[in-house]
Amino acid sequence: MKSFSYTVQDPVGIHARPAGLLVKAAKEFADTEITIAKDGKVVKATQLMKLMGLGVKSGDTVTVTAEGTSEDAAIAAMEQFFQANL
Repeated sequence: MKSFSYTVQDPVGIHARPAGLLVKAAKEFADTEITIAKDGKVVKATQLMKLMGLGVKSGDTVTVTAEGTSEDAAIAAMEQFFQANL
């Protein structure tokens, strides 16, 4: 299991556009479960509505975890995605 924490910089937080892109990026790793946690709530990164339901705003810190066959590649891709888009 690999994980990292990230403080969201996007002024609007995780809203529809980046959430949709995040789900698409996470689905590329079908053999690895990617989750996002905030304030004790954990959701799969492939579930758009639950992801948006976390209510992540600018300045919030989330923990991204990948567990599975491709966890190294998945966590690297997620970290790059967060830095580029959020």
